[in-house]
Order: sequence, then C-alpha cells, then structure tokens
Amino acid sequence: MKTNALLDFSGLPRFDAITPADVQPAISELLAQNRTLIEQLTSDDVPATWGEFAAPLTDSIEHLSRAWGIVGHLHAVNDIPEWREAYNGMLPEVSRFFAELGQNLQLFAKYTAIRDGGDYAGLSTAQRKIIDNEVRDFRLSGAELPEDKKPRFKAISEELSSLAAKFSENLLDATNAFAEVVTDESELAGLPEDVKQAAREAAEKDGTSGWKFTLHMPSYLPVMQYADSRRLRAAMYRAYATRASEFGPPELDNTALIQRILELRREEARLLGYENFAEVSLVPKMAESVPQVLSFLRDLALKAKPFAQKDIAELRDFARQELGLEALESWDIGYASEKLLQARYAFSEQEVKQYFTEDKVLAGLFHVVETLFGVCLKPDNAPIWHEEVRFFRIETPAGELIGQFYLDLYARETKRGGAWMDEAIARRRIVQNTIAGIQKPVAYLNCNFSRPVGEKNGKLRPATFTHDEVTTLFHEAGHGLHHLLTRVEELGVSGIHGVEWDAVELPSQFLENYCWEWSVLQQMTAHIDTGAPLPRDLFDKMLAAKNFQSGLQNVRQIEFSLFDLRLHSDFDPAGQTGVRDLLAEVRREVAVIVPPEWNRFPNSFSHIFAGGYGAGYFSYKWAEVLSADCYAAFEEAGDPFDPATGRRFLDEILSAGGTRPALDNFRAFRGREPQVDALLRHSGMISA
Repeated sequence: MKTNALLDFSGLPRFDAITPADVQPAISELLAQNRTLIEQLTSDDVPATWGEFAAPLTDSIEHLSRAWGIVGHLHAVNDIPEWREAYNGMLPEVSRFFAELGQNLQLFAKYTAIRDGGDYAGLSTAQRKIIDNEVRDFRLSGAELPEDKKPRFKAISEELSSLAAKFSENLLDATNAFAEVVTDESELAGLPEDVKQAAREAAEKDGTSGWKFTLHMPSYLPVMQYADSRRLRAAMYRAYATRASEFGPPELDNTALIQRILELRREEARLLGYENFAEVSLVPKMAESVPQVLSFLRDLALKAKPFAQKDIAELRDFARQELGLEALESWDIGYASEKLLQARYAFSEQEVKQYFTEDKVLAGLFHVVETLFGVCLKPDNAPIWHEEVRFFRIETPAGELIGQFYLDLYARETKRGGAWMDEAIARRRIVQNTIAGIQKPVAYLNCNFSRPVGEKNGKLRPATFTHDEVTTLFHEAGHGLHHLLTRVEELGVSGIHGVEWDAVELPSQFLENYCWEWSVLQQMTAHIDTGAPLPRDLFDKMLAAKNFQSGLQNVRQIEFSLFDLRLHSDFDPAGQTGVRDLLAEVRREVAVIVPPEWNRFPNSFSHIFAGGYGAGYFSYKWAEVLSADCYAAFEEAGDPFDPATGRRFLDEILSAGGTRPALDNFRAFRGREPQVDALLRHSGMISA
C-alpha cells in the first residue's frame, strides 16, 4: 500500500501517478483504518474531550474524504469507463461507511457529552460550533432512530448516492450521444467564424465532412443564439430538451431515477420525524421554514413577473415584425433575443466576445482579487489530470503561501457539464511529530468554455469568452476565494465547511459585480486581432443592456426554485399527479414562457437530483439578496475597490468560514439586517 499514490497525503494530489486501479485498495484500506479507530475512540477508556476524541476522529476521516474527493473529482472531469467503474465500484462502500458513521450512537454520545460537559465553555468558538453541528448532523443522519429502523435508513442513504451518480452519468452520456452534422454550408448562416471553425475541426476529428455540432455548451449555445437556420435550431433544441428521457436510449432515461429519488427522500424524511424532505433540507440552512421560502419566492415572482411579461411581449412583437416569426417557439427565443439586443443596443455579444481573450481575462480576474484582498496570485506547478489544466498559488505580499488552485477551463466529452468549484484540500491546523503547522487549502475551479481554435501567424489563436462566461469564471472564483482565504484552523468550519447552503453563493455572486466595472474591463480586455481594449462606447451599450430581459431571467430562476421546493414538500411521489404535472402548475403560477409538452427539463436538472441542491435551489436567489446588499456597501463607499470595505468583507465574510451563522457574518459586515432593495435595483426592477 505504500506505493499507492492515492494514499500519499504529504502534499498535492499526485494526478500524474493516480490510476483507477488505485481506488479499490486505497479506499478499502482507509475505510478499514477508520473503522478500527472508531472502535478505539468509542471505548469507555477514551474521554469525551476535544483533544482525545474529536481531533483524532477528524484527522482520520479527513484522509478518507480527501482521497475519495480525488476519485470523485476525476470521475467528474475524466469520466472514461475506467474511472467510472472505479468510482461506482467503491461508491456503495463509502456511502455505507458514512451512513454507519452518522448512526453510531456511541459517537453521538461522545459529541453530546462534550457539548454538555464542563470543558465545552473552554473550547474555541470554532470548536464549539463544530460540536453543535455534529450533534445536529447525527440527528439528521438517523442516530436517534430505533435500532430496527437504522438498517432501512442506511440502505436509503446508499441507494440515493448510487442514484445521484447514475443520474449524472446518464446525463453526460445522453449529451455525448447526440451530434448534428451539417453538410449544407448555407445552414451555417449567422454563426460566428470561431464556432464554425470548432464545428469543422470536430467533424474532421471524426473523419467526417461538414460541420459537427454537439450539445456541449460551447457548441449548443451559439447555434441557439446566432444560427439563421430555424431547422438547425429546432433540431438542437429538441435534442437538448429531451436528454436522458424516454425519447432517447432506455438505459439513459432518468425518469425512473427521479421517481425513485423522490420516494426515497420522502421516506428518509419521515423516518426522521419530518413531514417532507424540504423540512430536513432546511434544518442546516439560513431559511427557517418551507412557508418562509415559498413566501420569499412568490414575493419575488410578484415583483419580477410584470417585467418578464413586458420582456416576452416585446420579443414576440419584434420576432413577428422584424423576423417574420408569427409563432415564437422555444428554439427561437435565444435567436430572437440576440437580434432584438443588437437592434436595440447596436451591439452583439459576439462582438464583445472578441475582446475577452483568455490571458487578459485571467489577468483581470487576478487584479480584482489582488486589489480587493491584498494578496498576490502567481502561476505554480503541480501534477495535473489533463494537459489543458493550469495551476496557481495565492500568497501574502510577503510571499507566504495562502492557498493554491487548479483551473480547468475548457469543455471535454469526458467532463460533466456546467461550472463548479470543489475542494482538494481544506485549511486546518495539523500536528506532526509534535510540530504544529497549517495545512494550506487547495481548490478546483472547473468550467466548460470553448478552447482555442484556428491559427494566426503559425500560432494557435487564444480562446475568447463571452461576457456571460467571464461572469461564470468570476462566480466560481468567488467560491474558490471563500475556500482559500479562510483564516479558520478547524476543519469542520474552515472555508465553506459549516456554512449554510443558502449562504455559500454569497461570495460567488458578489464577485460577479466586478464584470460590470469599467475600470476592471479596461484592464481585462484585448481584441483577439488588434489587441485593443474594449471601447468605452461598446461598454456603455453593454451597461445599457445589462438588465435586458432581466424579468425573464428572474422568473426562470424562481420557476426552478419553486418547482424544486414544492417537489420536496407538498408533492407526493406516490400520488396521481406526476412530476411534469407539478412543473406545469408552477409554470402557470410564475412563468411567462412555456416550453413544448415534450420538453423534459426535470430529466437534466442535475442540481437537485445529483448536485446537492435538492430542496435548496432557492439558495441562488436567497444568497443573491445578500450578495447584492454586500456589493452595495462598496457602491455607498464610492469605490468598488474601497480598501476599508474590502478588508471588512474579507474579515467578516470570506475568512470567517462557518464559525458563526452566515446571518451574523452579514450583520458584522453591513451593520444591519439584509435588504432586498439592492437586488431589485441591480436587476432593474426599481430605480436607482
């Protein structure tokens, strides 16, 4: 086992040496070690104290979590058959271990004894918060269930883990299974040159003539936005909207998985004494109850829907009068919206994209982070899982290492869709051979952007990003900073650990605001051909269009959030009403665009069925209130880089981790309760 690279915790993950064959022996060894240690720690000989019980248990589980995190990461970014088999082969074992852990009454009793004992008051704030969280989480894991109920609860946990993995794999496989090869060049009218070039290269790679378009975002979105061919847009939309459904291969259909996930979550909640899964989901969140969240969403819907109705009415009029589209179909909306944007504001998103070249964007992002938080970002070296991955370090001005992160920007067929941040290593205090030190945090930042295509003067042209993609990059960097800039030294509340799920989006959404600052865009743009920065008049047009269709965008997010919350609260999986019926009901309440009957959106809603957002998708809107209000503090200071406000945001939000409730972090930063006004103003729904 000494040669197993997955068991090397001395530094960064050894992606140059770790193989799928390492997974079973390494994870099995770590599971065995943890079970042995737990048996020792739960004996009467070990006192219920932080130092003799909680700390060694944390150390041991951290190694298992770190190793399994590497396996999960590689499953997500390199989903080849060997890694899928290795991940799924050990997933039931890992799920079983953590289910057993959560139900271990002896462990629960030790944590409870610490909380109720005389030493509790002498613990640090972070340690007390961890103990409180552990007691809560043991209860949510079924520790207090009658012994005859625990096996069923454990079986549910294991099955839910497997179902989530299968849901994600089916979606990736269904996405990869479709390709639209265009052989008639006239059907490419309207498409940007770089998109056509990428499609041509994709076809050549397959040994096919013509142009190959796929359902991956760098290929799919430009077709929906720019292609004049309505046939091509309709074909791509239908394929995208019916992924992992009964319209494709039966083995990739997620319909039965959705039903089973909902049944199991409801059963799990009732075993714990709750009425529904949404109530369980809210226990560790900022929001206090299902009615409170429903009221929050419906109040936002009331404010946003009139703007959305105006947006869609204008779009339909424009499509009919200017584009000759009497009936605006779902596959026309992106295309017509882009044409309306160009007509109204005299610019195109494709025009803007030419200025956001990769290296300039990264330099601009790094400048924002360095200026706001007084740190330095530099290129660094580490073993990587793909040749396109980059690695960086964050230092203090004096050169002391704060943290490091991997950046995996481009879409690949073996990489799951979307963008996300995940942790590789968390910050914490460790003791080795009686010498204490700080374990530095490491993060993964993953996106699915277009890679460089074409050459100029014998060199590969740089990748260019849309403004939306730049915003996505800033969003994930915000998550990364939350993990990397923590000053907390206890693992359970370090970085994003212990932070309420409906508050984790605060730093990410906060950082997005800098994508709209002129001083920032001046420094992070350079035209791909001329090198010129973004012109001020083009920026002014972008700014004027900032809230273009913001009503539509807001009700769309509210629709997703309301559907998710109701699906996990008042929906009965065993009832006569189906999932699609509930979605139709939600749309009647808040939506202004209703997709075709055959649209199977739930079958690809991986956030709630495979991504940890079940009964929590509302977190995006909930945290958006907080993030907009936080950014308003910089607006009130008159400077987006106001040093005092930046330090306070770092001190009270980013570095605080989960040591105190997120609402307390917000109050410490703003000096008051959150207000929704900034969000409404930023969205153009109230005047500045």
